[in-house]
Amino acid sequence: MLEVSLTITAILLVTLASGVWVALSLFATASMGLMLFKGNLPFDKLMGQATWNMLSSEGLIALPLFVLMAEILFHSRLSTSLFTGLAPWVRRFPGGLLHVNILACTMFAAVSGSSAATTTTVGRMTLRELFAQEYDRKLAIGSLAGAGTLGLLIPPSLLLIVYGVLSDTSILKLFLAGILPGLFLAGLYSTYIIIRCKLDPSLGAPPGPAMSFGQKLKSSLSLIPVLFLIAVIIVSMYGGYASPSEAAAVGVMGATIVTIFQGTLTKENTLAAILSTARTFSMVALILAGANFLSISFGFLGIPQWMATEVGALELSPSSLIIMLLLFYAVLGCFLDGLSAIVMTLPIVLPMVVDAGFDPIWFGIFLVVCTEMAQITPPVGFNLFVIQGLTGEKIGKVALAALPFFFLMVLFLFILMAVPEIALFLPQTIQFGG
Repeated sequence: MLEVSLTITAILLVTLASGVWVALSLFATASMGLMLFKGNLPFDKLMGQATWNMLSSEGLIALPLFVLMAEILFHSRLSTSLFTGLAPWVRRFPGGLLHVNILACTMFAAVSGSSAATTTTVGRMTLRELFAQEYDRKLAIGSLAGAGTLGLLIPPSLLLIVYGVLSDTSILKLFLAGILPGLFLAGLYSTYIIIRCKLDPSLGAPPGPAMSFGQKLKSSLSLIPVLFLIAVIIVSMYGGYASPSEAAAVGVMGATIVTIFQGTLTKENTLAAILSTARTFSMVALILAGANFLSISFGFLGIPQWMATEVGALELSPSSLIIMLLLFYAVLGCFLDGLSAIVMTLPIVLPMVVDAGFDPIWFGIFLVVCTEMAQITPPVGFNLFVIQGLTGEKIGKVALAALPFFFLMVLFLFILMAVPEIALFLPQTIQFGG
């Protein structure tokens, strides 16, 4: 079985290194593995069935709709609204407007589901303002890089949908599980900024002019569009009025209404949003189909059972297993994007984690935070390239600026291991309406 596993790994690495698309690499690896070691199986029929089963999954319907919602909002004036509404409330805190990066990313993540969309939309507005007011560039860039990853964790998260589909776990419960960890992680980022700016006030700008409570409330009126969207999605899903897929459709309608009122719903923007959604979903769907076929081929080859036996022979404690997986995904994130890392490893990793006694919903949150780390680790951290495009800085400088927030994610994962209720409290407590 070791020979089989090494052969499969070699095929996958060669195809990926040769520049073949990730999805096609997964299909090729699964097909060649079955041909070499299970030649009597009709792998072509298995491939067709696996692809159909994955692409016809009901849970997958929500994915393109949430992507479309994010794309529509990308062409709106939401980033300006977020900055205008949040800035007066944080100016007097140590770090001042740096906290807008954190809060704006947290709020936009609640209507986006995409790390790249969150980072781009918020960064287009906040970085320009922070640089103009002479905030520390490194801390401004790092805070955006870290907070931008919240788009993967705070629902509606595209990665949580993918995890739910692949692991056959309730997407609605996964969404609930992501709320408190997302808020906790955002609080951790803001706490770090406050401590840094307390120790070195030169990192921030002088506090702006004092504003009355009434003035702050007036400026907060610009937050109504994003709060409207968050309310629509939350009430429709958790009130029992809509499934995640139906709530995604409601979110698209809400985003369209917002852009109509803002006057940004043009023919060009609409066409750009639709085309971008089609490209993004086609890529993700093909990767998921390839991952499903690879998972089925692993089952026929007996790799998950062999891996579970080998890991069991090491007699690792549950906590040691999770720490080992944390290190594994931290290294893997240097070479693969988060989506690819999840779909290629989940068929093997999840059975071992469940056998060790971990809740699959908790592990979904753990895994998504691990992939958040991958978003800000070179050489393939996508958020780094997004910020490089926004700032013109060298990728090495952007990576160094993001490094403290990488370690904050690692710290949070240890907290999550020690207090799993952070992720499990809401799914275990809230009863859905019907």
